[in-house]
Amino acid sequence: MTVHWLTFFFTSLLVSAMAEASHCSTKGLPLVRNISELPQDNYGRGGLSHVTVAGSFMHGMKEVEVWLQTFAPRSGTPIHRHSCEEVFVVLKGSGTLYLASSSYEMHPGKPQEFRIYSNSTFHIPVNDAHQVWNTNEHEDLQVLAVISRPPAKVFIYEDWFMPHTAARLKFPYYWDEHCFEAPPKDEL
Repeated sequence: MTVHWLTFFFTSLLVSAMAEASHCSTKGLPLVRNISELPQDNYGRGGLSHVTVAGSFMHGMKEVEVWLQTFAPRSGTPIHRHSCEEVFVVLKGSGTLYLASSSYEMHPGKPQEFRIYSNSTFHIPVNDAHQVWNTNEHEDLQVLAVISRPPAKVFIYEDWFMPHTAARLKFPYYWDEHCFEAPPKDEL
């Protein structure tokens, strides 16, 4: 009788461990997910579709976070900088990257403009103010973005000459916080 009970116990433990291996350890989410089935939101920004592919809140990521963002024609990000590195891969469409590498000055200043296009990639250094904009009037701009050290400490600017000290801080900036409680729209 004891042998059967021990066999049952260890078999149950093994099945449980195998089932757990197919899920993320933090939230019980499947390890392999279909991107089209992941939650998406626009966070109050017209023209944006954001999907957190792997995030700090939802998936327990500590070193990187991965986003899939789609910008409708003539839409983009606000001018901002953050306390992490960021790498973009342009999956489709085209647009413009505005980058001001002057984090040591009083304000971002006039940005450099870079054309971005399908199959291009670029990176944003820590604390460099930037903006990604879909300047294509006929096609969506879709990017895969990877940030380091989530959640990001984000500073949002009204214009390129706003002093760094006046930029609005949004921290923590969880792109996947909608899984719990959505932030007020005026905070984004």
